[in-house]
Amino acid sequence: MPKLIIWQNGKRHDARFEGAPVLSQVLAQAGLALPQPCGGRGRCGKCRVEAQGEISPSNAFEQKAGSRLSCQLMLRGDAEVFLPASQEMVQIQLEGEGSAGALSPMPGHIGAAVDIGTTTLGLKLYDLKTGEHLASAAAVNPQTAVAADVMGRIGAALEGGQQRLQRLVEDALQGLLHQALKEAKQPETALETLVIAGNTTMLYLLTGKNPLTLSRAPFEADHLFGVWEDLQGRRAYLPPCMNAFVGADITCAVLASGMCERGDTALLADVGTNGEIALWKDGVLHVASTAAGPAFEGAGIHMGSGSVPGAIDSVWVEEGMIRAHTIGSAKPIGMCGSGLIDAIAALLDLGLVEDTGATDEDRLYLAEGVYLIPQDIRHVQLAKAAIAAGIRTLMYEAKVRPEDITRLYLAGGFGSHLDIKSAARIGLIPRELADKVSVIGNASLTGAARLLLDTHQLDALTRIAQRSRHVSLGGNPWFNEAYMEEMLFPGLD
Repeated sequence: MPKLIIWQNGKRHDARFEGAPVLSQVLAQAGLALPQPCGGRGRCGKCRVEAQGEISPSNAFEQKAGSRLSCQLMLRGDAEVFLPASQEMVQIQLEGEGSAGALSPMPGHIGAAVDIGTTTLGLKLYDLKTGEHLASAAAVNPQTAVAADVMGRIGAALEGGQQRLQRLVEDALQGLLHQALKEAKQPETALETLVIAGNTTMLYLLTGKNPLTLSRAPFEADHLFGVWEDLQGRRAYLPPCMNAFVGADITCAVLASGMCERGDTALLADVGTNGEIALWKDGVLHVASTAAGPAFEGAGIHMGSGSVPGAIDSVWVEEGMIRAHTIGSAKPIGMCGSGLIDAIAALLDLGLVEDTGATDEDRLYLAEGVYLIPQDIRHVQLAKAAIAAGIRTLMYEAKVRPEDITRLYLAGGFGSHLDIKSAARIGLIPRELADKVSVIGNASLTGAARLLLDTHQLDALTRIAQRSRHVSLGGNPWFNEAYMEEMLFPGLD
């Protein structure tokens, strides 16, 4: 049986295989999978490796990328591969704003609130007798090695990868639980109750449910949760989703914001790979989801990156020049989502990018060795237009003007690190709402913790889901028109 020698971070790993598999399959089986934002189609070039031995010749995708790609390279015998150094994301958002509620906890001694995001996983451990926060843990969602967005993962599940996707998230969750319990100096047996929030697709994949209904029109989920399940030998409550693509994460975020407890008109947006928006007016919660794509997470961007040391996370103009800051003040290696938004705002201010997105430059440098290409600008235009048009469509459906909205809640990890001025400059959020923004962090996790510690909130959560009115954006003429208009960047005031 042929052998593959794998090198990463100076450590050697050996793996055996049969036949002529794609390298990415063998790496995944060895627990060393690389991110594949394009779903393994060879288009993003994010899974670059160095390889030698009995391997397939470079194909057209690899020649375009200028490197061997783990999703394209096929093993034909003994080989050796060198993987890029692994780096942990250091800006995974765990904190959030919102009322913790009264202490009327779920049963047990120790409980955990969990947020399963498309890109990251977050967990908080609590003493259910006192409400004390004991420990936190976070990690990148390992399913990103299969596909960056929910539709890519749904497709992978339907093509035979469902068990693998479930195993990936289960193993990652178990690892986080073990880490948190160890930090809190608690035995594994002490943990009895979980509250697990996530978008609808993430909950399908966690529980092993067939996501077929999520993959085709009319996109109506056959499971909206709001149920207790037995997961890994523990009782787990999965909060209710509002729609196939407006999940329990948004239900929990709305709960944490408290927006439905007040009489004024408010808007909540979770800006990420799957942009989700909720607008509260006159006792009705108008909700919608829009496929922004993974650009805001750094995926699909030529030099995009996660929130790792060396990623540019902030860009500004100083004396007519571009200046940039990196995470950890390390040598620039790429840019994460917040840096990307800042960069385009700065380039617009300098006139290097027009309101149409056009630029005369092939490379727009932000720092030594790190630059944007015209295609990156286009990716951001598509992503921001989807969010902005979604907001406009909900406002149209609810007959709301910008001046009627008293608060815009920005939820999620990306929103927590976003410069509001830059977001308004590129048209991601309406300029009229820029001074009404409240950043509430990982509100999904906050809402899950609120449920864990106060069972009276279960009724409030149910009311939120029942009051929701889903606004479909697919084929919506108003959304389509707004989307085309929002492709343009706003001009200067």
